[in-house]
Amino acid sequence: MLARGFESFVGQFPIPMRHGMTIGELARLFNDRFGLDAKLEVVKMQNWSRSDYWESTGVPWVLPSPNIPTVESAVVYPGTVLLEGTNISEGRGTTRPFDLVGAPWADAGRVSSELNGLELPGVRFRPAVFEPTYHKHAGASCGGCQIHVTDRSAFRAVETGVAVIAALRSADPSAFQWREPPYEYEHEKPPIDILYGSTGLREGLERGESARSLAASWVNEVASFADIREKYLLY
Repeated sequence: MLARGFESFVGQFPIPMRHGMTIGELARLFNDRFGLDAKLEVVKMQNWSRSDYWESTGVPWVLPSPNIPTVESAVVYPGTVLLEGTNISEGRGTTRPFDLVGAPWADAGRVSSELNGLELPGVRFRPAVFEPTYHKHAGASCGGCQIHVTDRSAFRAVETGVAVIAALRSADPSAFQWREPPYEYEHEKPPIDILYGSTGLREGLERGESARSLAASWVNEVASFADIREKYLLY
């Protein structure tokens, strides 16, 4: 959950990183709960249910962003976007941004084995070595993994993103760095803090907390949000 005081261009209201709402539902939530008071009309979709993924629509995929080229990228993005707050490559400059991740200091086999050993639900990690053509570590060989989501209903994107950061950070703590501001119009707070919505991830990993323990700390707030969002759901 985004904490008060960490509002930014990438997160303006206290909602979870993966909120599970449509754009129209979010508009209703923002307008009512956060006092925008706009004149708002949301037209409901037809023939769609909340469990549907893009493939079930039969409509061609159109990139919502240059670096989200596939449905798979969109599925992992809520977690691996956190890598933007670090010097780990999130796969920009490759054909698989956000589901291909790594860093020059990491051993692909070791990192993948560590991540698979966590037995995170709905995901496996395949060792991968890649060379970004631009952005972070352009032209350098990066060891890491490709994230393969095996069960979208079980997959926990944000916990997986935190686990990836923790594994690549532990591969060489002296080489790992948190990205410095500015980032997305924020000139003071560390980028990882506005992405995560608090200092919790950065300070937690520096204290030696695991992805699992950090995820456990979200449970109550996310459950409270699930109750709040209920009145704004359209499907």
